[in-house]
Amino acid sequence: MMRFLPIILIFLLLFSCKKEIKTPDFLIGNWKRINDETDKQTYEIWKDDYSGIGFTLRDNDTVFKEELRIVKRKGNIYLRVTGVSEQPTLFKITEMSDKLLICENYVNEFPKTITYSLVEEKLNAKIANDDFAIDFIFERME
Repeated sequence: MMRFLPIILIFLLLFSCKKEIKTPDFLIGNWKRINDETDKQTYEIWKDDYSGIGFTLRDNDTVFKEELRIVKRKGNIYLRVTGVSEQPTLFKITEMSDKLLICENYVNEFPKTITYSLVEEKLNAKIANDDFAIDFIFERME
């Protein structure tokens, strides 16, 4: 029994040090932008499978639409954005916690970074490159 003790201790040490994987559950829900232009309404709708849709309406016409999904590829986690350009754009998730999601693709012209954060029950999204940023502030819809 004593010769198995070091193996058991190593096993327990490895599993007790394993980093907890966070998920961006804070994204899930129906969100309406509150800092939009007066003639527009922008929404993001996220499902519990981490897929979503973002769209902007002007006079009940859709003027912008994108599909969003968090995917795993080759051991990395990405935010995949489709509908904006001909091919899907992948943003590597470089940080993820229960209230923060940072996604990066420095090859993309704009945006190079997408950041989501939950602050005081508002979903803040920022898209940016080196020279320009746009802030989106969303409230959860009832």
